[in-house]
Amino acid sequence: MQRLAVYCASSDRIDNALRLPAQSLGTALAQRGLELVYGGGSIGLMGEVARAAKANGGRVHGVITERLRDLEQGWEEADVLEVVPDMRTRKSRMIELADGFVVLSGGIGTWEEFFEVLVGRLLGEHSGPIGLLRDGPMNDALLELIERGTTLGFVRPVTQELVQVHEDPNTLLDAMQASHANAVDDADLRPGGRD
Repeated sequence: MQRLAVYCASSDRIDNALRLPAQSLGTALAQRGLELVYGGGSIGLMGEVARAAKANGGRVHGVITERLRDLEQGWEEADVLEVVPDMRTRKSRMIELADGFVVLSGGIGTWEEFFEVLVGRLLGEHSGPIGLLRDGPMNDALLELIERGTTLGFVRPVTQELVQVHEDPNTLLDAMQASHANAVDDADLRPGGRD
């Protein structure tokens, strides 16, 4: 892994307790020499991850839409701040740039991005490891949703094997690296594969 896309909240209305895990992740990425690919904003958890990565010598590549550049206060101190026309382009560009994906707490936009990379992995559109930092109740709820879907038969059990989950950023990154080296067999992911 060389570049990790991080999906997270751009809201400043969130609990301040969530800022520390975001900062810790940004620091961990920089210390490992991993480039941060993120939504390009300077506020909320987005801003916390980016500033921490940059402050610790990391490289930061932001991707933001023209419309959200003002709303999310595009972070001009990123090494690259790529402005794209729309959300569809933003999401596909971040996936294209990254070779791994980490989810912090966020709202429906973050959840949409998470499910897009998860479905993409299930369909073999990419092979990047996916990690979820257990940093608060929003990500707990996301995990509960996946578990409920699995119990009810809507989500294949192999899906859960594709998401590394930890409370500590360094432990999460270690698990992602290990899962990348020992990837789930693609035959297990195809329709009709192992349940």
